Amino acid sequence: MKIRHGSSARLLAPAALIAFGIALMIVLATGGGHHSGSGNQPTRAERRDLGLKASGNRKPPKQAVHVSRPQQADYVVQTGDTLGSIASKTGVSVDKLQRLNPHLDPQALVSGQRIKLR
Repeated sequence: MKIRHGSSARLLAPAALIAFGIALMIVLATGGGHHSGSGNQPTRAERRDLGLKASGNRKPPKQAVHVSRPQQADYVVQTGDTLGSIASKTGVSVDKLQRLNPHLDPQALVSGQRIKLR
């Protein structure tokens, strides 16, 4: 097979390589969407976890205030609940929840299920 010296493939290959190199440099210069912690904006999940607003402005820090929760005898499981989320909602530790509910399978919580809190 004979290749013509003036074919467009010979011109397009170096041009494509140069375009790729420029695109790669742009991606690397802008951080490439990877948050390295060096001044880049936090991701949506990081903002949620840190309590930041979507614009990147910080909410005023919450003051550590001990709020006494009413002592309920039991808790009704809601969709998406875990033992950890129930513990934080009710103020009862996960260990205590497990001691009070030995029959409870933490991996099989069902909406409407009642869990003893004391």
